[in-house]
Amino acid sequence: MSRTLFIADLHLCQQEPAITAGFLRFLQREATACEALYILGDLFESWIGDDDPNPLHQQVAEALSALTIPVWFIHGNRDFLLGKKFAARCGMQLLPEEQLLELYGHRVLIMHGDTLCTDDAGYLRFREKVHQPWLQRLFLRLPLWLRQKVAVRLRNDSQQANQTKSQQIMDVNQQAVEAVMERYQASLLIHGHTHRPAIHRLTVSDHPAERAVLGAWHQEGSMIQVDADGVSLIAFPW
Repeated sequence: MSRTLFIADLHLCQQEPAITAGFLRFLQREATACEALYILGDLFESWIGDDDPNPLHQQVAEALSALTIPVWFIHGNRDFLLGKKFAARCGMQLLPEEQLLELYGHRVLIMHGDTLCTDDAGYLRFREKVHQPWLQRLFLRLPLWLRQKVAVRLRNDSQQANQTKSQQIMDVNQQAVEAVMERYQASLLIHGHTHRPAIHRLTVSDHPAERAVLGAWHQEGSMIQVDADGVSLIAFPW
């Protein structure tokens, strides 16, 4: 089928088996009827290293590797440490944090979306720190139990910080959106992160453009379909 699918923000974890089951059904049904699948980050609720023996990871890797279509992955803010070894087990290719695609006559820019939230200065400072290669190498050398403890502490701190932030601060900045789309001369931007599914119409460099935002999978599935007719945001039950 001449369509390409995009998903993000599943936040898979052992505590939410229904979401995992819904994702596996999605791979068996929707992902077998498309040309390619792009996962735009936060596939997992957290990631502390490819050596984590979590059985959920093996279950997901087996399901993804069974697909016969290309699968591409952009890191999110929860699973930015997902590495080449696990990607190889899944049969998926890692992409940079911003990637321009040419699809069915559309110039499509894809990303996770957290870098567009430029009003959230505190988060961006934290992001800059944890994305330093030396710090990531150091963290991944820690014992697994200690990495788990650090991850829980960071997640709790993040949740507390978000409680004091306005919804506007945690959304994308319109100027940042227009700037990145102009830089890539993209007519369509697809991202996740904000958990605010919608298709927004805007003007970039005096040309009509669209920004398609994926929803999180907390209550239902969310995917974006791009084909020759354009872009569609689709919600579906797990």
